[in-house]
Amino acid sequence: MLELLAPAGSMSALKSAYLYGADACYIGGGDYSLRHGAVSFDRDAVREAVGYAHERGKKLHVAINAVVRSGEIEGVSKYAKFLESIGIDAVIVSDPGVFFAVKNNAPNLPIHISTQANIVNYETASFWYKMGAERVVLARELSLEEIKEIRAKTPKKLEIETFVHGAMCMSHSGRCLLSNYLTERDANHGACAQPCRWKYYIMEEKRPGEYMPIIENDRGTFVFNSKDLCMIEHLPLLAEAGVTSFKIEGRAKSEYYVACVVRAYRKAIDLYNNGKPFDKELLREVGKVSHREYTTGFYFGQPGEIHTYGSYIRTCDVCAVVTGYDERGYLVLEQRNKFSAGDTVEAMTPGAIEEIKVEDMLDGEGNAIDSTPHAQMKILLKYPKALPVGSYLRTKECEK
Repeated sequence: MLELLAPAGSMSALKSAYLYGADACYIGGGDYSLRHGAVSFDRDAVREAVGYAHERGKKLHVAINAVVRSGEIEGVSKYAKFLESIGIDAVIVSDPGVFFAVKNNAPNLPIHISTQANIVNYETASFWYKMGAERVVLARELSLEEIKEIRAKTPKKLEIETFVHGAMCMSHSGRCLLSNYLTERDANHGACAQPCRWKYYIMEEKRPGEYMPIIENDRGTFVFNSKDLCMIEHLPLLAEAGVTSFKIEGRAKSEYYVACVVRAYRKAIDLYNNGKPFDKELLREVGKVSHREYTTGFYFGQPGEIHTYGSYIRTCDVCAVVTGYDERGYLVLEQRNKFSAGDTVEAMTPGAIEEIKVEDMLDGEGNAIDSTPHAQMKILLKYPKALPVGSYLRTKECEK
């Protein structure tokens, strides 16, 4: 059984992930996860999230994968007891001390070993299984052949999870010290400032104050950053190599990003499960979120040095989110970006993509309007049928 595992940096992103086809979501565990930039799930929010998931037959994993100090172990232990008591499906850890804090205080709580643990060989994977882990999240630097070997030489009950989509780190499995050195924000405590994404200049020592750009094209360069991972075309190869959980990166991403990417991967997995060929249109779909140029990472060998500009690519904008359908035959929308009468937009629903010609629109007071200039304004759009709440209207794909 293949699992599609989605990120959720907020409750709304979590709901979008499940709506669009995720089997499970992973969220941050208070002060002990590696994404301080994402909305923090306090205890009440975690309780709400797991209830929401289980009502829909879904799973919820909680990341407590920060490297913690001695003074934090007691807090981790108490937090693990709490997570066990509310029925969390698994915790994701990297620190051996955290691992034993969970085992000793929440013995029935399944443990997954984070990619931060740098698992790159079968002995390490087997070690964690013998310690009591149910799953390992392999390092992103492994090739497909290395994953096959790990699967062949580890216990069959050990689940294997790998990243299939999202941002890649310029350091080995995210174990970076650059942020800490430059900004005193510790990546291994969830506060990475992402200095690998900054623009850099060089200065010759006898010419202080004269900064020369490191130019690769007329827009500058980012000397450290990586392309984004995208393996949507190659999921059958990963499944045949023994990967059982396909993980999408992005707890700091928007609800739309999560919905769009999850939807595409859900359809790719379903095609594979039904013995059908990959649909190339799904590649276009994952291109309709803000992303860097895509790569297959290390799966097919060392990617080598990449000489490309590191900016984001975006070919369409979200116009509105569907919040309901009224008795007069109008979609009820909440605005995200301006659009106007006469535009043709796409409606992205969990099931299908369909075009809508924007014609008859009203504002929240029922007045006829020909554009939507106000952030988060209520909009009524005439349409012959209801669309699922949580569907997105977006501009048609264009070159930017």
